[in-house]
Amino acid sequence: MTADGGPGRHGPGVAVVTGSDSGIGRAIAVALAQDVGMDVGITWHADEAGARGTAEEVARTGRRAAVARMDLTRLPGAADAVDDLATELGGLDVLVNCAGTGASVPFVDLDLDTVRRVLDVDLVGPLLCGQRAARRMIAQGRGGRIVNITSVHEHQPRVGTAPYCAAKGGLGLLTQVMALELASYGITVNAVAPGEIATPMTGQEDVEVTSVRRPGIPLGRPGDAREVAAVVAFLAGPASGYVTGASWAVDGGMLRMGPMAGSHLDSDAWRRP
Repeated sequence: MTADGGPGRHGPGVAVVTGSDSGIGRAIAVALAQDVGMDVGITWHADEAGARGTAEEVARTGRRAAVARMDLTRLPGAADAVDDLATELGGLDVLVNCAGTGASVPFVDLDLDTVRRVLDVDLVGPLLCGQRAARRMIAQGRGGRIVNITSVHEHQPRVGTAPYCAAKGGLGLLTQVMALELASYGITVNAVAPGEIATPMTGQEDVEVTSVRRPGIPLGRPGDAREVAAVVAFLAGPASGYVTGASWAVDGGMLRMGPMAGSHLDSDAWRRP
């Protein structure tokens, strides 16, 4: 990649996608290989077989893949995986912070261990991985891209998910600070904020999204992980060189619902004035 974050002449770029053993992360890894032509570093926490499966999909596109374990509850050491994968693949041009977790617990019942676990995985981990990536990109001198996967709950709250919302909201503002500080090095930093996406995390693995009715989402269905991946691929590719510090909602219009939200609604009554 060149200093403006675009593709350079040093060969195919290298991306690291955390949490890419399944779901959105897997779709992103494959899209970066297939659509942007990148070699991809893949991380996993509990599903090594899933990570190997992602690597096989990347290899079928003709790009190289490398796999490393990353447990973001074990900080700061977990961030070593970014450097290890970059070293193995010969550089680093794109980091996608996709690994995440959550907890569904009423605010008054939260324990400190749960809060710390969610904040470490969803906020502190991406911060440390982002530092490792930025330092490498600065040293390489050819710019780069960092994409933080947040959530619609970067922007709007949800009952029972206080640590998750706090972490994703914090990651959204962290993205903006990173964008300001890293711009002079040709590194762009953006957030992608998915809504309800059909993945193992939402209990909808391999679901045909057009067959699922979601009256509370303007487009009437959940999203497909590949629809999130397509936005990330754009942000990692040459066409987005002037885009930084933004949060890209991929939510079927859910955030536009305001007081009429959200995905849990079971009728289309809201569509009538």
